[in-house]
Amino acid sequence: MTSFEIGLATLGAMMVLVYAGLWVPIALMLCSYVGVWMIKGSPLLAGKLLALAASETISSYFFGVVPLFVLMGFLVSVSGLGRDAYDVANQLFRRVKGGLGVSTVAANAIFAAITGISIASAAVFTRIAVPEMVRHGYTGKFSVGVVAGSSVLGMLIPPSLLLILYGLLTEQSVGDLFLAGVLPGILLAIVFAGGVISMAYFWPSFIGENLSEDTEHDMGSAEMAKKGLPILALILLVLGGIYAGVFTPIEAGAVGCLGAIIIGLFRRSLTLSNFWEVLTDTGLVTASVCFLIIAAQMYSRMLALSGVPQEFGVFVATADIGFWGVIIAYVVLLIVMGTILDSSSIMLIMVPLMLPVIQPLGVDLVWFGIVTVIAVEIGLLTPPFGISVFVIKSTLDDDSISLGEIFRGAAPFALMMVVVLLAVLVYPPLTTALIQ
Repeated sequence: MTSFEIGLATLGAMMVLVYAGLWVPIALMLCSYVGVWMIKGSPLLAGKLLALAASETISSYFFGVVPLFVLMGFLVSVSGLGRDAYDVANQLFRRVKGGLGVSTVAANAIFAAITGISIASAAVFTRIAVPEMVRHGYTGKFSVGVVAGSSVLGMLIPPSLLLILYGLLTEQSVGDLFLAGVLPGILLAIVFAGGVISMAYFWPSFIGENLSEDTEHDMGSAEMAKKGLPILALILLVLGGIYAGVFTPIEAGAVGCLGAIIIGLFRRSLTLSNFWEVLTDTGLVTASVCFLIIAAQMYSRMLALSGVPQEFGVFVATADIGFWGVIIAYVVLLIVMGTILDSSSIMLIMVPLMLPVIQPLGVDLVWFGIVTVIAVEIGLLTPPFGISVFVIKSTLDDDSISLGEIFRGAAPFALMMVVVLLAVLVYPPLTTALIQ
C-alpha cells in the first residue's frame, strides 16, 4: 500500500471504530500509531514520532487557556450568577408572549459572555429554567429544547473554548476570533428569541397552550442592580481587558477566575466543599479536552505523513467545484459528523485536514473559523450524539421527558442555527466588521 492509501484506510478505520463505540481519542491514537507504523515500517519510530507530537502539543503555553476558562465556567456556575442572569432576563421579558423562553435565551447569552462553555450553560439552565417554564404552562419538550438550543451560544459569544481551540490550530489571533464571534452570536440570540415569540403565536401546541405570566415577584431597580452588576463587572473584566489590550486571553482566564472566586466568596455561595467539586470537575473536563487535543494532533501528523491533505487539495483544485463548492461540502460534512462526534473532536480532526486545502483559495481564516464553529455547534443538537442534549437529560430531574423529546424540542433551534450559518456564509462582514 502507498502512503496515501494507508492514510485513506486509517480514515475509514477511524470512522468504523467511532461508530462501534470506541472513545474518540483512543480511536485517533490507535489509527495514528498503526498508520505511522505502516508508513515508516517501524513500530519504535512510530511510537517516538507520536510521543514527540504529544509533548510538543500539550507543552504549548497557549493551552493554559483551556483549564482557566473551564475553571471560570464552573466558578460562575456555583456562585449563582447563572440564576441571577435568568432572574434579570425574566424581569425584562416577562410581558412578552413566550417571555420565559426569551428570558432563557437572553440569560444564556449573558452567561455565555462570562463562561464560553456550552455544557456549563446546558447544565445550569436545565436546573434553573426548565422547572419554572413547566410550572408556568410551557410544554416539557419546548422547555428543554430552548435550553438545549440557547446553550450553544456559549461556543460562539466570546470567550469561547472552541474559538480558542481553532485559534491554536490555525495560529490565528484569539482576540480577533473573539471579536468576529460577537455579531454572529448576537444575531443567533436574536433569531432564537424571535423564533420563540413566533412559536408562541403560531405554534402554541409546541410551546404551550396556556402560558401564565410570571408576576409573582416584581424586582425593583435595586434588586436588579444587585443581581446584574456582578455579572456586568465580570464581563467587562474579562472581555474589556482582552479588547483593551490590558492582558492576553490566557491572562484574562486567570483574572476571570479570580473575579469569580471573589464574587462567590462575597456572596457566600462558594464554600470549601463546592470549591473542591469545582476543581475536580475542572480537572476532569480539562483532561478530556487535552487528551482530545493530543490525539487529534497525532492524527493530523499521521495524515500529513500520508499525504492525504495534499492529495485532497489537489483533487479539489482540479475538480473545478470552485470556492463555494469547497465551502458547502465542508459545512455539510461538519454537520453530518456532528451526528456521531462531539464538537471538539470534529474541529480537531477537520481543521488540520482542510487548512492546506482552503489556504490556497485565499479564504479569510477568521471568517472560516466562525463558519466552522456554527456548523460544528449544530451537531450539539443533532441525534444520535448531541452532547448538549445528553447533558440536559443527565441533569434533568424529570423522567417524564425522554431523550427523544429533548431532541424534538431542540430541532427548531437547530434549523434557526442553519439560517444564521447561511447568513454568515452569504455576508462575511458579519464576522469581520468589528476587526477592521
